[in-house]
Amino acid sequence: MRFGVWTPLPHTIRPEPVMNEAIRESAVRGLANGPDKAFTFAVDLIRRAEELGYETTLVAERWMGTDHPAWMLMSALAALTHKIELMVAVHPGILNPQVVAKFAASLDRISGGRAALNIVNGWWKEEFDTFSNGRLEKSEEERYRRMDEFMQVVRGLWLQEKLDFHGEFYTVDNQGLPLKTVQLPNPPIYAASRHDPGKDVIARNCDHWFVDYVPDRREWRSNVDRIAADTADMRARAAAHGRNIDFGMSCHVICTDTMEEAERTASALEDYGKTNNLAFICAKAMGSGLVGTPEVIAERIELFEAAGVGTLMMHFHPMYESMETFAHRIMPLVRKQTASVAQDGR
Repeated sequence: MRFGVWTPLPHTIRPEPVMNEAIRESAVRGLANGPDKAFTFAVDLIRRAEELGYETTLVAERWMGTDHPAWMLMSALAALTHKIELMVAVHPGILNPQVVAKFAASLDRISGGRAALNIVNGWWKEEFDTFSNGRLEKSEEERYRRMDEFMQVVRGLWLQEKLDFHGEFYTVDNQGLPLKTVQLPNPPIYAASRHDPGKDVIARNCDHWFVDYVPDRREWRSNVDRIAADTADMRARAAAHGRNIDFGMSCHVICTDTMEEAERTASALEDYGKTNNLAFICAKAMGSGLVGTPEVIAERIELFEAAGVGTLMMHFHPMYESMETFAHRIMPLVRKQTASVAQDGR
């Protein structure tokens, strides 16, 4: 199992004092007391995550609000980290695939081969109205067709010396990308979709699918069964195109000394998730059921791994302290269980 952590941004984590102060300062012209607090918090946390053994981090893209653009923040992290995979969220329609292909090749070279993409189709109309001149396609079907073309162009520019592509949304006239990626055959592409058209696009073009589940922690056991069936289905879809695919899961981890305390904390997060759509993104990740004592969480991680999940991309609250708790109290248990299973299988 690979362990990953969401890079903390103003609108991807549950509010906590350091980030609240960062949001306040960054929304005031001219106000500064040293380096930007949101940037400093992100850098400190991801550098510590790397030390603790986390293998990947995802920078979400929130164009609305005070969040730093994902490419800017990840480029800075590339220079300040050494081992951790750097996954950048990208919205087709806001940036063109030609630009993203070169950005990613550059990040891959700057980081020594650690770049990855997370393709996000997008849903926030105001975000697209403001930052893409209204280019959020009206129908879901159109958005998936654009997503498909977007990935074809990105991968084509990475893999081919010259790409000639004429689609419904994008055109490349026999052009190449002189700047080459370090990773072969290409930096990994992650994406999520719960709908069949999106799953087909991902099976054709992506290396990792973020699994879907019911956003209710009480349904975690049925989510394990659902994920096992879905990963088998996605493997078959990818195989039909002569490809293999791996699986990740976004999750919010709540680790406490007792189940009672964990349930109280989870209920508070559920209440927070009802306040707005962005808060719900964090709260719904409890559908993974990684709520409880270290032993309970480790046992559930083992079940998800058996269902096909190979990467956990985790939210925590408070971010820094809870990330440390997971590394010290849960990672060793998971590794011990994995070693025991491997030994029994010999």
